[in-house]
Amino acid sequence: MERDIYSWLKNWKNEKRRKPLIIRGARQVGKTWLVEYFGKKNFKQFIEINFEFQPHFKTCFSTLNPFEIVEKIELTSNVDINQGITLLFLDEIQECPQALKALRYFYEKMPELHVIAAGSLLEFVMDAEQISIPVGRIQNIYLPPLSFGEFLTACGEQKIRTYLKNITISKQVPESVHIKCISLLRNYLYLGGMPESIALWLELKKFSKTDEMQQNLLQNYRHDFGKYGRRVNFFLIEKIFNHAPGMVGSKFKYSHIDKQTNSRDIKKSLELLIKAHIIHRITATSGSGLPLHAHCNEKVFKILFLDVGLLQNSMGINKETYMSDNLLAVYKGSVAEQYVGQQLLALKKPFEEPSLFYWQRETRGSAAEVDYLWQKGEQILPVEVKSGKTGTLKSLRLFLSEKKVSFGIRFSLHPLSYTDSILSIPLYAIEAMPGLIDQVISDDKC
Repeated sequence: MERDIYSWLKNWKNEKRRKPLIIRGARQVGKTWLVEYFGKKNFKQFIEINFEFQPHFKTCFSTLNPFEIVEKIELTSNVDINQGITLLFLDEIQECPQALKALRYFYEKMPELHVIAAGSLLEFVMDAEQISIPVGRIQNIYLPPLSFGEFLTACGEQKIRTYLKNITISKQVPESVHIKCISLLRNYLYLGGMPESIALWLELKKFSKTDEMQQNLLQNYRHDFGKYGRRVNFFLIEKIFNHAPGMVGSKFKYSHIDKQTNSRDIKKSLELLIKAHIIHRITATSGSGLPLHAHCNEKVFKILFLDVGLLQNSMGINKETYMSDNLLAVYKGSVAEQYVGQQLLALKKPFEEPSLFYWQRETRGSAAEVDYLWQKGEQILPVEVKSGKTGTLKSLRLFLSEKKVSFGIRFSLHPLSYTDSILSIPLYAIEAMPGLIDQVISDDKC
């Protein structure tokens, strides 16, 4: 299934000042499939080295000189590697830390050769081996699970996706389309955005099979932690991984992981899971200016799990969500908050390191919290995930008043509207948010 990032990769191929790519992302989000698809479609020659399955290639990187490395690969695999014609793909690169170190020299000494690297839990190895990638010599891009929009494309619903991306405030979504989109959203919430889950469901149309696949995937994550047990605190990382789904939507407290373990140790393990994009941090910020991270309190944060489907499977609530009349109320709203956060991350540019922020004011007698803050140009917009009526958005309205912001955003299942400084967007139309924001700003200026 084609990913949105594919078009970005095609542009990268033709850039004059192109750098070697490292595709970052959690296990099984489709990194290998993406590069193989891209390489075979766009290059005369595609050479893949998988260090996990082909460990003998590790010796090719006993040197950091790219010309010597390429010569050794050519002799070992009996191929010719040609700059400008060949895509060299180094997969599971975490198994060969020396190859990671060598990437910078491909940019400096062999810039015409297209090189892409990817790996599982790459950050664990980089941390353990104390490998740093020099700024300006390597290009990192980030691949998340499939967004709801990508899911629509995979389901053959590109027409619906295009329609939703281009909706306007002045025109309501027809009821028949709304009903269809809710049905598709239920499927996505159950399946999540992991490519294998979606592919299996499209083939068999049986949720029981995707349940089994998701359980296997969760177990594989735990197994991967064990592979790096000598370098990391495997038991603590697994404990955080197991607790994380139930902590989505609430302030993260180290004591909720293990009261007997030093918070410093928990923090170190949590940071590794965040770097590996298995958990995402949503940092509290005052929202008083840009950049948002300059006004944040790094000690106060919430978390998102990797994927909404895996989150529910790990908690055994998939069917509850699928059958619920109110999708925003399932598990105290955490499923909807996970979904929205996951889609907001998917809206970011592939070269932007994933980050999210929320607003929290802990004033005695006047505490307030807004689920997310979204930056659009120089504007900071509050974003809430709510099932109630517009008038109940107390915290969002407090933010608008305190920060002198002209409007806020609510995601719900209510019809698209812009009333009383609130832009209300249906959950299934998150991809339309940037364009809708532009419409509101443009209308306000008129």
